[in-house]
Amino acid sequence: MKTTATFLAPAVLACASLLAVAQAAEPIRIGVAVGLSGANSVVAPAAVQSSQLAVDEINASGGILGRQVQLEIADDGSGAVGAQKAFDTLVFQKKVDAVIGMETSAARSAGLPVVARGKTPYIYTSFYEGRSCSKWLYVNGWVPEQQVAPVVDYFTGHEKAKTFFLVGSDYSFGRGMLAFTRKYIEQKGGKVVGEEYLPMDGSDWTAVISKIRAAKPDALISSTAGGAPNVSLAKQLKAAGIAIPYGNLAIDEGTAKTMGDVASGMYLSASYLTSIDNAQNKRFLDAMHKKFGAELKTPNELSEPQYEAFFLYKAAVEKAGTTDSDKVIPALAQVSYDGPRGPVSMNKSRHAALNMHLGQIQADGSVKILQTFTAVDPGPQCPNIK
Repeated sequence: MKTTATFLAPAVLACASLLAVAQAAEPIRIGVAVGLSGANSVVAPAAVQSSQLAVDEINASGGILGRQVQLEIADDGSGAVGAQKAFDTLVFQKKVDAVIGMETSAARSAGLPVVARGKTPYIYTSFYEGRSCSKWLYVNGWVPEQQVAPVVDYFTGHEKAKTFFLVGSDYSFGRGMLAFTRKYIEQKGGKVVGEEYLPMDGSDWTAVISKIRAAKPDALISSTAGGAPNVSLAKQLKAAGIAIPYGNLAIDEGTAKTMGDVASGMYLSASYLTSIDNAQNKRFLDAMHKKFGAELKTPNELSEPQYEAFFLYKAAVEKAGTTDSDKVIPALAQVSYDGPRGPVSMNKSRHAALNMHLGQIQADGSVKILQTFTAVDPGPQCPNIK
């Protein structure tokens, strides 16, 4: 028996060594769920490009724990049904190690039960209405506590606005953002004189615009599903001659550039703008231009956090020393990435304190930064998730 054990030991060790090599060679798969069709189709290509750049840069620097990263992209259709299919494909068929997604709130909500069943870390990179909580979820986009105040305060102060009309898409993001906005306006002594919604895929704002005209508000604030609804609403407001201060809580710089002078004069509050002046942003923009050239989609509030999230995940895996979800999840709250927006750490109840910028869209689609607010706290989003 002793002789047999001695004889088998080298073979066992060799098998273990081969297994370790095979595991090391196996890529780390990161799934990207994004709305290539539906309401988010206007903004999704930029998020895909920033994901591709992040993976290229990580792989060029040796990967994660010596393993290359493989990107798996799935179209969530910008909604719940498509998201269930996309997440199921990524988690149970592609067997991704993590999901990083810029998505509508409907898609995020539909995807969460899937990542919970698969015990898969999920970094949600889109701005949203807040308070989406799960053991498997971390967020590096802004929430209302960070984004609404700059717009409302500017309108009540600089523009002397006292009455507001609110317009949104009829789903969790639109209603959640405007519920917070109404409360904040009223706290500041203002009055909401109208609040109207269209379905996520709605494009005819005629009746809503008639109500805006009748209410004669001092200012307008909208919160739509992003992309296509932003474009249709802005075009119809301009055609109707509605010329009051307009704050858009859902527009990104990339969409603004596609709208021409239709978006000119619109106000937004963002954690990322291409005009942010720091070395990290310059390097990011240079790398994006070099990789995509004439095909580059304007980097924006919905695509830069997507890029950043890959590096946050990389840092968490390296801190944990493994891709094991139970060890990566706590590590995600302990790491930071100093990128185009500045240092970002998802340690505020699974959300991030962010630098916020109040901007106004110019005639060429660029955004002029009017005010900057440093390290704005997201508030108590998910304090009880362990």
